[in-house]
Amino acid sequence: MSFQQGLSGLNAASKNLDVIGDNIANSNTVGFKASRAEFAEMVASAIGSAGGSNAGIGVEVGAVAQQFTQGNLTITGNSLDVAINGNGFFTLTLPDGTAAYTRSGNFKLDKEGNMITNDNASVMGYPVDPVTGLRTGTDPIPMVFPTAEPIPAKQTTTITAAFNLDARATDAAGNPAATPPIPATPRATYGTSINVFDSQGVAKPVSLYFQKTATANTWDVYDALDDPTAVPPVVATPIGQITFDNNGAITGPVATPPATGFSLPLTINPTPPNPNNLPTYTVDVSLDKVTQFGKKFAVSNLSQDGYTSGELTGINIENNGMIMTRYSNGVTRAEGQLALSSFRNTQGLASVGSNNWVATFESGQPVVGTATDGSFGSLRSGALEDSNVDLTAELVNMMIAQRAYQANAQTIKTQDQVMSTLVNLR
Repeated sequence: MSFQQGLSGLNAASKNLDVIGDNIANSNTVGFKASRAEFAEMVASAIGSAGGSNAGIGVEVGAVAQQFTQGNLTITGNSLDVAINGNGFFTLTLPDGTAAYTRSGNFKLDKEGNMITNDNASVMGYPVDPVTGLRTGTDPIPMVFPTAEPIPAKQTTTITAAFNLDARATDAAGNPAATPPIPATPRATYGTSINVFDSQGVAKPVSLYFQKTATANTWDVYDALDDPTAVPPVVATPIGQITFDNNGAITGPVATPPATGFSLPLTINPTPPNPNNLPTYTVDVSLDKVTQFGKKFAVSNLSQDGYTSGELTGINIENNGMIMTRYSNGVTRAEGQLALSSFRNTQGLASVGSNNWVATFESGQPVVGTATDGSFGSLRSGALEDSNVDLTAELVNMMIAQRAYQANAQTIKTQDQVMSTLVNLR
């Protein structure tokens, strides 16, 4: 007689209860994936034995398999909380330099601006060009944001203008000899202004005035008005001309390299008194969207690409993992893009605690990319993925495991009674 079967059953049931208890304990753990104990029969076999004539020798735990099903998403409102809806893992670098992967997106910023997890692992992502938002590298790097110091000022290089000049306008000089007389048109009639920034972030208002000439479809461009009160009087000179075809489309000035399309160079003198003696700089005024139609002068867009220094005020993560930052100077720009990793065999990942997994030979090497690309899922900012533990099912499984434990204990008790009967034979 053998106690092996009952003993193995007790060990397997005990292990099953351990797994169920771990699931229940982590039912509120963000990004946790439930596990299940998978059992396998143990059989002793000998050469030449008749098939099916040997009784099994018990049970063993074949594997403790994690279930990588999607957990529910809970809205938190915290912009640094991120949930993956679909396939993929966030890519991390642990404090010891080990690459790790997680579904838990409750990220933080430390005092140096590093994006980290609760156990100080660095969150990895791709560097991007702040202007274009395009990735500039192929290898993920730690995500770091300028919290310790403001972003530097950026000198204006381009003013983008979109407006309509009234095709019904006559020569601005007027014609007093006409019948009836045509009065002169004040230069300020067709004018607009915008602030530009020098290399130190000092703003200066720049005005643009457009004055119809005697030549058809041609307008002079000024950056100042005349000042008859000055001694001697100041008469502004045009900085260029805008020309149109008979359909109201712009034909000039044609931009010179490196610019394209239609643009006008504008020389800016830093705002007096200019104590740091900053040099003049040139701003390219883009005119591609300028038209000349028979309706009132109207500016539909006037923007520039410079700004003063600014402090970080907020972070938002888009569904493709692009991290958009907001600054006190009104600038919103891309600072990085979160990296995701996927595996051919997720069951082969090894859990190392703190909701992290590491790659193994069984899992294969990670495929790294970004959200919404290929088979990767999308991200949800301001949300977290709940544990996928079904608490009701786990409580039922616990009762079943308890009954199995009791039944295996009973087989041992019965074996003991039988053994005692044999020993006590007279």
